[in-house]
Amino acid sequence: MFFLLVNIPTNATWKQNGVTIAGGHGEGDATNQLYWPLSLFVDDDQTVAIADNWNHRIMQ
Repeated sequence: MFFLLVNIPTNATWKQNGVTIAGGHGEGDATNQLYWPLSLFVDDDQTVAIADNWNHRIMQ
């Protein structure tokens, strides 16, 4: 398994309220649900991919 630790600057600021970009509709196998998300990948153009382990799929 490969993990990447990102260095977050000490002066980083965070949003008070975020936006849900994946899931948010409970566990399940529908396209708007995740069941045991395992990893997250963000590429250079900020496309997000999530490995949904128990549904055996990658969601983008």
